[in-house]
Amino acid sequence: MAEPQFGPIVPENPAIPPIRKSLHGQTISLEPLTLEHADSLFTCLGGTDNGSIWDYMPDGPFTSEAEFDIFIASLAKSEQRVFFSVIDRTGLNPHYRGKAIGFLSLLRIDVSNRVVEIGFVTFARMLQRTTAATEVFYLMLKYVFDELHFRRCEWKCNDFNEPSKRAAIRLGFVFEGVFRNHMIVKGRNRDSAWFSIVDHEWEGEVMVALEKWLSAGNFDAEGRQKQDLVSIRQER
Repeated sequence: MAEPQFGPIVPENPAIPPIRKSLHGQTISLEPLTLEHADSLFTCLGGTDNGSIWDYMPDGPFTSEAEFDIFIASLAKSEQRVFFSVIDRTGLNPHYRGKAIGFLSLLRIDVSNRVVEIGFVTFARMLQRTTAATEVFYLMLKYVFDELHFRRCEWKCNDFNEPSKRAAIRLGFVFEGVFRNHMIVKGRNRDSAWFSIVDHEWEGEVMVALEKWLSAGNFDAEGRQKQDLVSIRQER
């Protein structure tokens, strides 16, 4: 009879629970989400013109600033999730320089198994698909793996949310499958696509590729990338 097989021994390097702290990049900073950010966030995420931003989110859209303030206050006080505001440092839009233009969170925090998820990603249109947006995820991943010592970082989204799935793959997350009938969101069934980055992938290729892509030498005078992130990662 064949001997049973087991996974490798995991080093005793416990994960550290995430805390509300500031993380600074070149183009953006991540600050603990507070009610003080609500005015700026409502301006770029609220109202009828921004309704589609909330299509795949469990909450929203918001047309009432008072209701949005209550929503942001509840997120800021959450004990199960750690929320960050994205602060524009370089003026993606001059009106928003130094102000919040999106938010996201660390959730499903499993310290004993060293697993955490990046989720609730809600970005203003001015932030979506920009260098600054990529830097947001670089800062979060670096915090998760290098500072907090998690072994696995997850990303999940509605299986119909093609932009989110493309973003996960571009950043280096690996598709793991679809959880059928996973949730009921706004009265509708949701099948969830699951992705992950594990520690050896972060250390071996994902971190290096992100840092090379974000470096000043990868952009021309007009801010256009010279090499895309996926091709940089494939070189390794």
